[in-house]
Amino acid sequence: MRDEGVVRLEERDGYGILTIDNPPVNAGSTAVRAGLLACLAAGCAADLKGIVILGAGRTFIAGSDIREFGAPLAAPELPDVIAAVEACPHPVCAAIHGASLGGGFELALGCDYRVAAPGAVVGLPEVTLGMVPGAGGTQRLPRLTGIARAIPLVCAGKRVAAPEALRLGMVDALADGPEAEALIAAAVAVIDGAPGKRLLRDLPVPEDDPEAIEKAEAAALRRGKGRPNVAEAIRLLKLAAHTPAATALPEERASFQSLRLQEEAFALRHLFFAERAAGRIDGLEARPAPLGRIGIVGGGTMGQGIARAVLAAGLPVTLVEMDAQARDRAVAAIAKSLRAQVDKGRLGADKAEGRLALLGASDRLADLAGCDLVIEAVFEDMAVKQDLFAALDGVLKDGAVLATNTSYLDIDAMASVTNRAADVVGLHFFAPADIMKLLEVVRTADSSDRTLATALALGKRLGKQAVVARVSEGFIGNRIYAAYRRHAEYLVEDGAAPEQVDAAATSFGFAMGPFAVGDMSGLDIAWNMRKRLAATRDPAERYVTIPDRLCEAGRLGRKTGGGWYDYASGRAEPSDAVAEIIARARADKGITPRALDAEAIQGRLLGAIVREAALVLAEGIAQRPGDIDVVLVHGFGFPRWTGGPLWWASGETPARIAGMIAAVAEAEGRPVSPEPVEAALATLRQERADIEKRKAGDA
Repeated sequence: MRDEGVVRLEERDGYGILTIDNPPVNAGSTAVRAGLLACLAAGCAADLKGIVILGAGRTFIAGSDIREFGAPLAAPELPDVIAAVEACPHPVCAAIHGASLGGGFELALGCDYRVAAPGAVVGLPEVTLGMVPGAGGTQRLPRLTGIARAIPLVCAGKRVAAPEALRLGMVDALADGPEAEALIAAAVAVIDGAPGKRLLRDLPVPEDDPEAIEKAEAAALRRGKGRPNVAEAIRLLKLAAHTPAATALPEERASFQSLRLQEEAFALRHLFFAERAAGRIDGLEARPAPLGRIGIVGGGTMGQGIARAVLAAGLPVTLVEMDAQARDRAVAAIAKSLRAQVDKGRLGADKAEGRLALLGASDRLADLAGCDLVIEAVFEDMAVKQDLFAALDGVLKDGAVLATNTSYLDIDAMASVTNRAADVVGLHFFAPADIMKLLEVVRTADSSDRTLATALALGKRLGKQAVVARVSEGFIGNRIYAAYRRHAEYLVEDGAAPEQVDAAATSFGFAMGPFAVGDMSGLDIAWNMRKRLAATRDPAERYVTIPDRLCEAGRLGRKTGGGWYDYASGRAEPSDAVAEIIARARADKGITPRALDAEAIQGRLLGAIVREAALVLAEGIAQRPGDIDVVLVHGFGFPRWTGGPLWWASGETPARIAGMIAAVAEAEGRPVSPEPVEAALATLRQERADIEKRKAGDA
């Protein structure tokens, strides 16, 4: 009937079948919107019983073309397409498979009916990109779910699986499968059984308990850390209850148009694309090795967490702990954690049993012989790890990948004791390994392309945000965080209290301050590292003894009841004992404490991060600036809405950044070249300049 290239319409048994074919994810680009309008016009003018909209390939419309959001939007816009759907005299049903997100789900909400394949997901993630839904999402969704349920769906950008979407009323029926024929059959059945057109915009919003709405609002604001677009999304959702759609829809559109051009939205879009680029290696074409069984050596906290992550991905695990009692404790701990998830309603009992059935445990390395990839998670000591690698080299089959979870150690040195250096790679998980999404994939001097491809494939299978790094002390994240922590300690030695430094960090947007993080992790971890590096430490480098004195006094953090803070009440409280230790350390160095305000503290902390990040980039440890932004956001609590440290710095004036780097140099007592920082920020500053041109419609 009509073929617009990326959209086509055909007649089948009296129904119009409108197919979107814009690979790879059928993004709702300008061409797709124009094609939809043209095909809808043809279908609405024809003698049809109804129209079914579906996507070709692996998905419905996975979302709008995010690249369009930073420039004037080309006509036709999505509300124009939805208006055409609503004006069509025939009932229109969206048939969803794969993903229907953002503008894709707003189009589906604009249809009279919706069916979905059992494995489909739907949602409105615009808030996670610094915006609000802009094509009716905040007005149509609550007419199906009620406001209390709509608030967390919109404000958290939650992806809703099809069975849950059916329960919430977001879709009308489930198809038998994701195939086009099954989707069309389900859509036709819904249209045939319906009275005709049904515009969501005309339906009333179901009455909700005011207290439920209030609780949902408070939870969303708390989770969203008070970001302005979260508050605006809530306002728009509540507007649906008492404002006609004809009035509310233009108001929603105006909010969307304003928010999409704000700094926060650009920062989050930068991070969106950086996340997708971070797990790629330029020029890598090798295919990954098949992943059948994964071996894990070490049944401690980290080994257990990695095992839980691998089991959750449906992969069999052989967990080796050389001490039989420790092996049994590890298995019991994993089983206990799975039961806890069942008790909390986060996991079905059958799924928990299925995961546990995939777990094998042993106290013999020889039982790893059939594994395709083995991850060591033993004590952070080079000699221990080298001995283990040498032993595994004689056990593992040819081509098996040998990975280390080390946080800091030289992986090239580990690989050197094997005859399979090309098969060695770093897989640095962050604790707890089954919760934290970040995974640093560390390539050694000899890692083969196949090994790297396999490591990245495992990360994807586990649902991790993989970032590729090269070998360096601390790789990307821990190296930068170590500089941040050092400068936090310099600030305390110079005159700030630990609670002042933490307050300045959290007021900028960090999830926790550096000293609260240290107490939570345990101060002995960094202490052991400092002792390991003591023999090679540059004697000219400024060294703060306060953390060592805390550890020597038995103050190792929360686990001992005291670290930088006291925890007698169960909460962090400033400590008189720590204040005395700090005062003695200052006196021993002849330091007169000086007052430091929040702005000065923030400048020093951020300057340390930006300077070290620039060095990591200049040395080739990270491939691109966005990789560093992804690591700091996902692994170290840097505020997501800033886009990450380098994107944030690129938006500050060169004079301010230069001042921050000068303050870092003064604190370290030695000159610091600004050139690596300028080089690191140059590309991002050009990107910002291009954005300004596009905003003005000049490019």
